[in-house]
Amino acid sequence: MRAQAVDHLSLLPLYAAAGTAILVLLADLLVARRLVTMGVLAVGGLATVVCAIITGARVGTFCDPSGSACSWVPGPLAATAAVVFAALTVGVLALSAPSLRLGTAPVGEFCFLLAASMTGGVVVGYAGDLITLIVGLETLTLPLYLLVGLRRFAPGERVTTSAASASVTFFLISVISTAIALLGAALNYAATGALHFDRLIDGSGPTAPVATAGVALLVIGVAFKVAAVPLHAWAPPTYEGSPLPVAAYLSTASKLGGVLALAAIVTRSEAGALTALLAILTMAVGNLVALRQTRMVRLLAWSSIAQAGYILAPLALGLEGLEAAAAYAVFFVVLEFIAFGVVVALRQPGADGGDIDSYRGAARRSPWLGAALVLALAGLAGLPPGLAGLFAKVTIIDVLLDGDQLWLACIVAVNAVIALAYYVRVAAVLYSAPPAVGIPVADPNLLEAALHPRLGVTRPVAAALVVATVAAVTLGFAPQLLFDALS
Repeated sequence: MRAQAVDHLSLLPLYAAAGTAILVLLADLLVARRLVTMGVLAVGGLATVVCAIITGARVGTFCDPSGSACSWVPGPLAATAAVVFAALTVGVLALSAPSLRLGTAPVGEFCFLLAASMTGGVVVGYAGDLITLIVGLETLTLPLYLLVGLRRFAPGERVTTSAASASVTFFLISVISTAIALLGAALNYAATGALHFDRLIDGSGPTAPVATAGVALLVIGVAFKVAAVPLHAWAPPTYEGSPLPVAAYLSTASKLGGVLALAAIVTRSEAGALTALLAILTMAVGNLVALRQTRMVRLLAWSSIAQAGYILAPLALGLEGLEAAAAYAVFFVVLEFIAFGVVVALRQPGADGGDIDSYRGAARRSPWLGAALVLALAGLAGLPPGLAGLFAKVTIIDVLLDGDQLWLACIVAVNAVIALAYYVRVAAVLYSAPPAVGIPVADPNLLEAALHPRLGVTRPVAAALVVATVAAVTLGFAPQLLFDALS
């Protein structure tokens, strides 16, 4: 039988993303200028966005002889995912510009690893079988092990082990989760003889229990990428030990890749009960532990764990909840990026996120940054003026009610109420009056907030925040734009 021709136009987003990584490497080797290397990555990310948009309606490629199942599947969800991955890459590059200017990380290596991770994200979005999906996930994740620990120390600076420890922790747990996912894929292939998503379980055969066990292991292994309970403990220390822009990428792009992988598996298999259990545990643990956090990045990390639970909830319905879960994931990514972007803008280049009390009065010193962070926190909490987050949570609950999952909708609502406590607490700290200088202060974090001078926001960071904030406001007032893109 004659093999089908490869549709290279369908592969344009992959070519653009992978080509960007190669060009970044060549630019660093041949030109060795910081602005040129960063410019190549920025242009390549924008080119990936354009290629994803223009190829959204193409047919699949790398198909079986009958053409009924393909390994590369373009579509609205895949195109939207590629656009978000590329936009996040450019945004994180902008957030990293102040630190890269100071030489806290080698520019060439940083940009190459970021471009390679973007390539993996694009592959995950377009994957149509387990092999392509796992290769894409590992390509997305492997560069992050290095980015977490990639830092240069200035002469005389005290070398800490937090970044190295975070990188090793991330690597070890990821290896275990990948092994579990590969075991699940092997069991499923042994039972079904197929790798494509629409053939994950053959319910009529005697090997159906083996296939079901394989899917369960796949779900558990991939759940690591979204920091779902019980594979969640790596996220807070890894985010805390990473440079802030890398933590932003971990919390958005890495999580989005995991959500897409889980969606591809659970919406085409009989894993609804397991997904619902993961959603409940992830929401509850994330919100309850976030209530006790005193460090800003750790609070955002536990918050992102809870948000992953909200995303998993509609996936328990299968294909009926796919669009709602994908829309919520995009809303979350935009709002989370704004939150991390404001933290980057309020801190010194290369500094960590600091304690929450060190942000006391920050909105008074920088009103626009404070407003952007409140918008992000309100959206993550599902409150006005964060209309994007409010609409996302309403969509989740509405889909669950339509799917006769009243009990799960109630659990989502209860967890959303619990989350209000820590989101409101952070917002209140931003507008609280800082302690007066000259009066003895017992807490050194409060003294830091009082004496910390207002820093000018660099142009790349300001541009990234403006674009992300405009996107959040636009999606809040016109969420149908996102649903139209997904459908």
